[in-house]
Amino acid sequence: MYGLLQGMRVVEASAFVAGPLCGLHLLQMGAEVIRIDPIQGGPDFHRWPRTRNGSSLYWEGLNKGKKSIGIDLSCAEGKELAQALISAPGEHGGLFVTNYPIDSLMAHERLAARRRDLISVRIMGWPDGTNAVDYTVNAAVGLPFMTGPADSTGPVNHVLPAWDLLAGAQAALSLLAAERHRRAHGNGQEIRVPLGDVAIATLGALGMIAEVETRGADRPRDGNQLYGAFGRDFATADGQRLMIVAITQKQWSALLRALDLGPAVRTLEEELGVSFSDEGARYLHREPLNGLVAARTEARALRDLANSFDDHGVCWSSYRTLSEALAADSLFSTANPLLMDVAHPSGVRYRTPGAAATLVGSAREAVPCAPRLGQHSEQILADVLGLSAAEICVLQQRGVVTSSRQVS
Repeated sequence: MYGLLQGMRVVEASAFVAGPLCGLHLLQMGAEVIRIDPIQGGPDFHRWPRTRNGSSLYWEGLNKGKKSIGIDLSCAEGKELAQALISAPGEHGGLFVTNYPIDSLMAHERLAARRRDLISVRIMGWPDGTNAVDYTVNAAVGLPFMTGPADSTGPVNHVLPAWDLLAGAQAALSLLAAERHRRAHGNGQEIRVPLGDVAIATLGALGMIAEVETRGADRPRDGNQLYGAFGRDFATADGQRLMIVAITQKQWSALLRALDLGPAVRTLEEELGVSFSDEGARYLHREPLNGLVAARTEARALRDLANSFDDHGVCWSSYRTLSEALAADSLFSTANPLLMDVAHPSGVRYRTPGAAATLVGSAREAVPCAPRLGQHSEQILADVLGLSAAEICVLQQRGVVTSSRQVS
């Protein structure tokens, strides 16, 4: 947590990954983020992983530090209240993040009619409004057919929702750019961030679209082999596995020294008539190179290899589970300033990260816990909309908003 965006107020009405992650990025840099939550919680409020009592650790992780107002969005009064909150006056407000459909009550045109300089960031599936999630986008862009063992015939899904994660970051960046533009020119705008466009743009930035167009073929599967350079998983004498990568010449030279492979590799270069100073050559001739490296790693225990690799500056890591990392690695402990031990509304304490970026010379603030559903209803209605205690009480009695005294 840092205070760079202190004074900025962002209203968020979203579920799942990209929208809440956008709000989280902004909050961790100091913005106040107010969630508009359905009274019973949104579609991700109970999403796995969950605690034994059914509380969502997923929801807690994405929404820590945010304020929550619970509103009945099914009634006209609740809809009016949500729109008023989003478009509330003030120099630092008028910033909205959502994944509601473009023609919903959260449509930009409706909100901008109430506040001309409104900036709204809308997470979408595809740019035409078609519904999609990370895994269906991934299927559509072809990556599951580039993933997995070379002899696989069906698609292989990836466990990490890459497009959700990138879309959340892109949305936060776009909102900040639009807010800077508003400061200079006074006008707001709608920003649409479709997961599909994020995926397509990313494939283009990595040269993958050009690769298919110029070569006329899809990139083939190659298991755990790093594409275009040297890198693969290898076994050790004591049954462990490690990942070795040599993209740069420096990394390649370090690996050769650590495994004493210089003479053998030079002989192979002479036989093939190539120079492995070129990373592409290391990929094209990966099979004989993999054989040379495997013979050396399989003859030595992990500890021995680790010492040699670290001494020579090899780029490598052993494979381990997350539970093993949490138990043994100081980077996964509260010794790392990124992590703090935090008690959450779910009733459990666990290591909770703050902002991934470190602002050198700036002190990190404490990592906050997630809110209880509707925890800040009275505060938000009073501070942002200027409602009196009596007006708030009437809204609560009608069931339009929740009370902070209600525990979810």
